[in-house]
Amino acid sequence: MIEKHQFDAVVVGGGGAGLRAALQLAEAGTKVAVLSKVFPTRSHTVAAQGGIAAALGNVSGDNWLWHMYDTVKGSDYLGDQDAIEFMCKNAAKAIIELEHFGMPFDRLENGKIFQRPFGGMTQSFGEKPISRTCAVADRTGHAMLHTLYQRNIQANTKFLVEWFALDLIRDSDGNILGVVALEIETGNIHILQAKTTLLATGGAGRIFQASTNAYINTGDGLGMALRAGLPLQDMEFWQFHPTGVLNAGVLITEGVRGEGGYLVNSEGERFMERYAPQAKDLASRDVISRAIATEIKAGRGVGKHKDAIYLKLDHLGGGLINQRLPGIREIAKTFANVDPVVAPIPIAPTAHYMMGGLPTNLDGQVVEPSENGEKAVKGLYAVGECACVSVHGANRLGSNSLLDLVVFGKAAGDKMVSEIALSQVHKPLPENVAEMTLARINRLESKQSGFPGESVAEVGAAMRKTMQSHCGVFRFPDLLEAGVRAIDEIADRAKFIQIKDKSKVFNTARVEALELDNLIEVAVATMRTAHHRKESRGAHARQDFPERDDDNWLKHSLYYKKDHKLVYKPVRLKPQTVDSFMPKARIY
Repeated sequence: MIEKHQFDAVVVGGGGAGLRAALQLAEAGTKVAVLSKVFPTRSHTVAAQGGIAAALGNVSGDNWLWHMYDTVKGSDYLGDQDAIEFMCKNAAKAIIELEHFGMPFDRLENGKIFQRPFGGMTQSFGEKPISRTCAVADRTGHAMLHTLYQRNIQANTKFLVEWFALDLIRDSDGNILGVVALEIETGNIHILQAKTTLLATGGAGRIFQASTNAYINTGDGLGMALRAGLPLQDMEFWQFHPTGVLNAGVLITEGVRGEGGYLVNSEGERFMERYAPQAKDLASRDVISRAIATEIKAGRGVGKHKDAIYLKLDHLGGGLINQRLPGIREIAKTFANVDPVVAPIPIAPTAHYMMGGLPTNLDGQVVEPSENGEKAVKGLYAVGECACVSVHGANRLGSNSLLDLVVFGKAAGDKMVSEIALSQVHKPLPENVAEMTLARINRLESKQSGFPGESVAEVGAAMRKTMQSHCGVFRFPDLLEAGVRAIDEIADRAKFIQIKDKSKVFNTARVEALELDNLIEVAVATMRTAHHRKESRGAHARQDFPERDDDNWLKHSLYYKKDHKLVYKPVRLKPQTVDSFMPKARIY
């Protein structure tokens, strides 16, 4: 017997985006449940180090329009300018709100919130770098997550901790009526019926071998959306963070370079002057990642296999490092066996952030193409890294991701409150509501005749290796073509996965197998959209098409699971109230 629960709103994911939306819902008096695979304060937002951007102007004069320009330029003009204006204009208000919630921002001597420089953030439309990123040492995401969790406890938000959402419930009208979920502790399947459902499931960086992402980042919301017949937008665009600890993938924040750290090659040369003469080590992440990959390819790498670059911060002194970058010192000691106070850290580009996701409007409503352009999918919302309102376009600027969570989390919460007020009763559930989910679970347990069972570990390793070698920092035509074939074969193997542990209580083998379903969906979408986009833009760098092609490719991709269908839609170049920033050469 499958247990059923009814809520006004179900929020899937207990990270920054989910908690910000849930807070809006709980404070408005709606019946909201936050479903999370892990305890909320262990969500991946906790790993965000460097800060959150807003044009407060606490260090030097600033303007939200400059922030908007930097974000549009950083997106390589693929970002939707109405959404970017909305985010940048609301940034200062969001920071002040977080401060009033109790977030312990670092302070300047005059008592104002501390701000540090970050890559791609400039004054006067690119004139010179600016300090725009508010921070709590190098643990900003940690502080934000705990702040939002405490506010939700105060607002009596209901938490379903260690629950795993498996599939969206979609009726014949195309409306979303909640989710089918697994209670990990008991192994029982539940139906969570809701008037509104918000996906805030984060990224899917675990499709790559080297990643800064936590093991929980398995693209669950994306897999659920694809299986429900919904499209994903711009899945070819993955940010490789330039500074991951060599061989560990653990992130070294851009804040290190914001505080004055810099990159050197094996010859001790500050090579970024060659690739970004103005911004140097504070150019945008895609530019720096490609520069590092180029230096390594040219034989100027460091380390045993010459496959890394050094990040130097010893010149900053122990006092500043301990005050502003204490977590980085611990990470370097633990994962690189280096004390950055006395020696440089070996780093290499590492898969970090997904610019694509579920297409949404400014209210966080998931949208799909219709005869008149676009229509909202009734009852479904998405916020954060799993969503693509497209403020990041083809490349995200550092410290814009935490901003994206809180600005659009609040907007989605507000819209959900108004939608809930209009619907007095729940729509009836479809008769076959959990059929697909139960079939997915049962196939893991029953041996299929004629086929040897596949293992989660082996299929997962094959997927990560394929994505890393075929769809990395640089993309080559023959590798992409072979990659499409390889990832399709791996997806076929995944259909025959079996698990040896048949128990119900805390069966982590079952959870990992179901997570792999989602990762495979994301990997296939990524490889196919990357193969199809014949230009270089932002984080998508093709060797055979090295230039950006605005005439043919200034458009968003939409990928559907059925028949691997790909369609395209225009970028929204018109902002809400200001003039457009028209595409031009992107130089730092």
